[in-house]
Amino acid sequence: MATHSESSENTLRKRRVETSKTHSDDNTPNNEEDTCEAKKKELVTLQTGTYWLTRIVLLRSIAFIYFIAFTVAYNQNKQLIGERGLLPCKDYLLSVKRYVGGKIDMSAFAYTPSILWFLDWTDMDANLDGIALVGMALSGFVLLTGTANMIIMAMLWVLYHSLVSVGQIWYSFGWESQLLETGFLGIFLCPVWSLSQVPPRCPPSLISIWTFRWLIVRIMLGAGLIKIRGDRCWRDLTCMDYHYETQPVPNPMSYYMHQSPWWFHRFEVLSNHFIELIVPLFTFLGRRMCMVNGTLQIVFQVTLIVSGNLSFLNWLTIVPSLACFDDASLGFLFSSGRGAKQAVLDLQAEEAAGWTPKPTRGMLFRRVVNVALGVLIGYLSVPVVLNLLSSKQVMNTSFDPLRIVNTYGAFGSITKERTEVILQGTLNEDPKDPEAVWEEYQFLCKPGDLTRRPCLISPYHYRLDWLMWFAAFQTYEQSEWVIHIAGRLLANDTSILSLMEYNPFQGRDNPRWVRGEHFKYRFTLPGSGPQGKWDMPLCHNRRVEG
Repeated sequence: MATHSESSENTLRKRRVETSKTHSDDNTPNNEEDTCEAKKKELVTLQTGTYWLTRIVLLRSIAFIYFIAFTVAYNQNKQLIGERGLLPCKDYLLSVKRYVGGKIDMSAFAYTPSILWFLDWTDMDANLDGIALVGMALSGFVLLTGTANMIIMAMLWVLYHSLVSVGQIWYSFGWESQLLETGFLGIFLCPVWSLSQVPPRCPPSLISIWTFRWLIVRIMLGAGLIKIRGDRCWRDLTCMDYHYETQPVPNPMSYYMHQSPWWFHRFEVLSNHFIELIVPLFTFLGRRMCMVNGTLQIVFQVTLIVSGNLSFLNWLTIVPSLACFDDASLGFLFSSGRGAKQAVLDLQAEEAAGWTPKPTRGMLFRRVVNVALGVLIGYLSVPVVLNLLSSKQVMNTSFDPLRIVNTYGAFGSITKERTEVILQGTLNEDPKDPEAVWEEYQFLCKPGDLTRRPCLISPYHYRLDWLMWFAAFQTYEQSEWVIHIAGRLLANDTSILSLMEYNPFQGRDNPRWVRGEHFKYRFTLPGSGPQGKWDMPLCHNRRVEG
C-alpha cells in the first residue's frame, strides 16, 4: 500500500508529464494558425490552376487598349462626327429618332445604344470630348494600378459603346466590336466594389477565364475560315506576295517584308493557316497545350504588329490569349516577396492548409452571376458558331445590338495592286487649263509623297487615312464623305485640315478647285528605284473634281 508521500510524488510526476506534453504540443504546428504559417514558409513557388495574377494582366491589357481607343476618339471625333464633322453624329441620331417614330425611347436606344441620347445636344463636341476624357481617366487608372471593379469596367464599356454606336463608317471596323466584347468580358473578372488587386473573397472565376479563351478560339477560326473560303490566293499560297504592299497602311518593315523570296511568302501563308485553323483547338487539350496556343497566338500577333499598321487590332487580339496562362506561368512578371505575387502565395498556402473563407451571400450570388455569364455567352454563341460552319460565312458581324458575341475575320480577300486617291488643289480659275498647277495634300500616314518613309503608328490609328484606302477602289458615289472632304478643302477648313500633315494652301488664298487623282502604287525594289523613294506610281486618272 502506498504511503501518502509516494501518492503525492506520483501525482506530481503525472502533472509534470502532462505539462511537458502540453508545452510540446504548443511548440509543434498542430493548430491551424501554425500549420498555415508553416505552409507559407514552405510554399515559395506559385501553384497551377489559379488566375489571380492572370486577372491583373488581363485588366491592365484591356485598360491599355481602352486608353488608346479613347485617345484616338478625343483627338479625332470632333473632326469626324462632331458638330462640324464630316458625318455629324447629331444628324445620325436625329435620323434614327425619325426612323423609330420620332421619340427617344427604348426602341431608339436599342437601335443605337448610346448615352448621348440622354445628354444635351447643344454642344455635341463637348459631349464627345467628355466621354473620351472620362474613358481615358478610368482606363489610365486601371492601367497604372492593375485593379478595377465591375463599376469601372462597366463604365468603360458603356462609354466606348456610346461612341461606336454613333461613329457610323468611322467606327465600322471589326476591332471596335472585338474591343466591346473583350471589355464586356472584363466586367466579370472583377469584384463588384473592391479595388484590391487580390481580393480574398473574389477569386477569378474559371467560367470568366474560359469566356476569354472561347473568344480567341472564335477570332482565329473566323479569320482562318474566311481566308480558306475567300480569295483563291490563300489556297494557292500566294497572298503574301501582295499583302505587305497592298495592306491599308504599310509601315517601314512592310517594305522589307515585301522583298522576301517567294518561298518565304509561301511559308508565311502555311504558317498563317496552321496558327488560325489548327492551333486554336489546342485550347481544349489541357493546360500545357492551352499555353502553347497562347504563346503561338501572341508571337503571331507581334509579327503582324511589326509588319503593318493595323490599328490596335493585333494588340487587342493578344488580350484573350493571355487567359491561356495561369498564375504559375505569369509569376515572372511580378516582383517576388511583396505585392500581388506574395498575396497569391499566401492565399495558396492558406488553401493548402485547409483555410478557405466561409462562403458569404455575396460569394454565392457571384457564383450565380458567373454561371449566368456562361449561359449568356453560350446562347449568344449559337448563331456565331453556325456562321463559322456556314459556306456563306460573314465576318465582323454582330447578331445582337450590344455586340456581346460577334463574328470576326480579316483579309478574306487580298487586293493585288495598290491604289491611292491623291487629293490636289489649284488656284487656277480653269481646272482644264493644261498650265494649271495642281498641288497635293498629304495625309498623316497613308501613302502619298514618294519620298516619305512609311509611318509607324500602331497601336494608334488614323481613321481618315484608313477609310481613304477603301475610297481608292470605290466610286465617290459610294463614299459621299469624300465629297464632303473636297468641300471642306475648298474652304480651307481647319478642322479637317488638322487630320492632314500638309496643306499646300496654308497662309494663302483658298483653292479654286479640288480634285482627286487615282494612282496605282508599288514598292520600289531595293537599289533600283529613284534615290530616296519608297513607292512608285504606275499610272493615274481623275476620279473626283469639285
